[in-house]
Amino acid sequence: MRILLYTGKGGVGKTSVAAASAVRCADMGFKTAVISTDAAHSLADSFDIPLGPELVQIGPNLWGQEMDVLHQMDVHWGKVQDWLEELLSWRGVDSVVASEATVLPGMDELASLLQIVYLVDSHEWDVLVVDAAPTGETLRLLSMPDVAQWYLTRIFPVQRKANQLVGPLIGRLTDLPMPKDEVFQSIEELVKQLNRMQEILTDPELTSMRLVLNPEKMVIKEAQRTFTYLNLYGFPTDMIVENRIIPEDVRDPHFDTWKVQQAKYTELVEQAFSPVPIFKAPLFDQEVVGIEMLRKMAEAIYGERNPTTVFFRGKTHEIKSVDGGYTLELSLPFVTKEEVKLSRVGDELIIRLGNWKRHIVLPRALVNLQIQRARLEQDTLNLFFANSQGTKRKGR
Repeated sequence: MRILLYTGKGGVGKTSVAAASAVRCADMGFKTAVISTDAAHSLADSFDIPLGPELVQIGPNLWGQEMDVLHQMDVHWGKVQDWLEELLSWRGVDSVVASEATVLPGMDELASLLQIVYLVDSHEWDVLVVDAAPTGETLRLLSMPDVAQWYLTRIFPVQRKANQLVGPLIGRLTDLPMPKDEVFQSIEELVKQLNRMQEILTDPELTSMRLVLNPEKMVIKEAQRTFTYLNLYGFPTDMIVENRIIPEDVRDPHFDTWKVQQAKYTELVEQAFSPVPIFKAPLFDQEVVGIEMLRKMAEAIYGERNPTTVFFRGKTHEIKSVDGGYTLELSLPFVTKEEVKLSRVGDELIIRLGNWKRHIVLPRALVNLQIQRARLEQDTLNLFFANSQGTKRKGR
């Protein structure tokens, strides 16, 4: 099975590219499901047919779905939401306000993204194409399993134990609604699903992240930031789709300046993302809507190539034994050394880039060693681990 996840800045045409890719996969004989996890669905508009919360057959080998956010929320957050609503109502919060307040920011989109886990584990599909939310939302959602894992291992056991010890006493003394064990079970199951999602999406042989952009300065800059953060969290990016390039045979003077600018930014894209391959799609002379136009877009992007191919393989981080110690190499393109902040808590290495951070659990061989050197060289962060004498511990 292959999962192809397309994301990009809002308005660059990622839905059209995702839909076109799904059409090509289906035409090649793969049983293909294309789903939208974007809260502002436009997948149905791209195919020009109605789509809903259930998978609907669009054509031979092709099914489509626009996620029902409320249903997904109820499945993955229902029991927790019921308890939070009861708790807020006990505090005197209006029931309508309480109901709205129990939906954590981003929880609706995240619940939709968990549909990927269900479809993968069903073993019914050859290809799953995901029309994801715009880059900012996608990155926030993709980083949540990292955060959730921390809460599961550090906070969740403590809260559950405390509830078991003092819950009955508080329940007898007050009418404060205490969470039942099924609430904790629901949270635990949610975190397990998030970790399963992360496992699926970070497997480079199973999943490919694909960035869609236009040859415009602001769009390219955002794509670069997205590419950096995808590397930070270990999500494999195997291609860039440069969309809406004005064809050379367009001779209208109105587009001359645009063509010059696009040529400049196209060169920038090639330089910025190399060696990740760049695939290109033109600005069509009509709206890309419906199966036939999507086929034309797929032809322009892929030619005779198979969209399920892994077009680029590159490790986001690697540990090597060198010079009496170990080096951890992490790919961080488009950043300066001033932007990178490092810290350690026990066996965790915490890397911060602006508002984003990643926790990397260090292997046993590195846990008791110190970071002796940290250098950012050619888009790669190199950390050298050794003991205080600069040599590895014996037996490790």
